Amino acid sequence: MDIRKIKKLVELVEESSISKLEIIEGKKTIRIIRSEYKISSQSSLVPITTKRKTEALSSTTINKDHQHELLDTIDTYIVRSPMVGIFYTASYPHDKPFVFIGKSVEIGETLCIIEAMKVMNQIQSEKSGIIQSILIDDGKPVEFGEPLFIIKIT
Repeated sequence: MDIRKIKKLVELVEESSISKLEIIEGKKTIRIIRSEYKISSQSSLVPITTKRKTEALSSTTINKDHQHELLDTIDTYIVRSPMVGIFYTASYPHDKPFVFIGKSVEIGETLCIIEAMKVMNQIQSEKSGIIQSILIDDGKPVEFGEPLFIIKIT
């Protein structure tokens, strides 16, 4: 498929309300999916810390539509996905999850796995604390920068 044609299709998806477009030409397939998250640069890998203290966040108070707006606070840390992939809570489907709400975690402890391009990537805690919330369901896709966990720093 011609690159100009692909660019035109991407522009059409961006300008419309379409969230996904798939075109099949013979044995070739192109799929364009609009992300609901805007990533400005790789600097978003660096955690943002605010000086003000906010209310404690729990899994029941988080609106799934606004997860990408969560910020770190003095006593909480948001673990964000460093890549696009599939989120897994355990190494194998019937294994015990790496973490659960209320579990104490240490720096370097595995929190989950994100599968990207058939590679299993262990996501480790960068802070010690207690898992306050797990924001993604097992087996669901995640976007770059999407919040995965809230850790109450201890």
